[in-house]
Amino acid sequence: MVDEAYNEFLDPALRCPSVEWIARFPNLIVTRTFSKVYGLAGLRVGYAVCRAEIADLLNRVRQPFNVNNLAIVGAVAALTDHDFLRESYELNLAGMQQLQDGCRRLGIAWIPSYANFITVEIPRLNNQSQGGAAFQKLLRLGVIVRPLAGYAMPDHLRVTIGLASENARFLEALEAVLKA
Repeated sequence: MVDEAYNEFLDPALRCPSVEWIARFPNLIVTRTFSKVYGLAGLRVGYAVCRAEIADLLNRVRQPFNVNNLAIVGAVAALTDHDFLRESYELNLAGMQQLQDGCRRLGIAWIPSYANFITVEIPRLNNQSQGGAAFQKLLRLGVIVRPLAGYAMPDHLRVTIGLASENARFLEALEAVLKA
């Protein structure tokens, strides 16, 4: 299985012809979602590309009516809205640059990303992880990020890229947390 949830965030030159691989690998399933770049997470809709035999097996175990009509209409409309896709891609690129520049200014390391989020590393204090504490402080400031201690990354926070004003709000709050 190749999960391409973030495929549309990749530079087109970096994208792989994964659907074409199905001809070489008969058991391959390529999945995509409308939750990320299309912004339709609440509709809980995506799709898989695979051989007919594999699709038949998947259809035997899926729940009936697993996607509602509204989600189907939204997904079909999204597939033809190339302007929205381009704007989302460009907005994400600009937001990623804004967050990386902010991290540089704050002296914060991050994990390079092609997705719609960046993972930042909160500096340790007296060799103690500060990721959880930073998460709690940001939450009290009204900024929601995802702590990554459950992924064995106690010093890291996952930050979704938003609008320029939202990214600026996060950086402002992070700066306040780091100075506290």
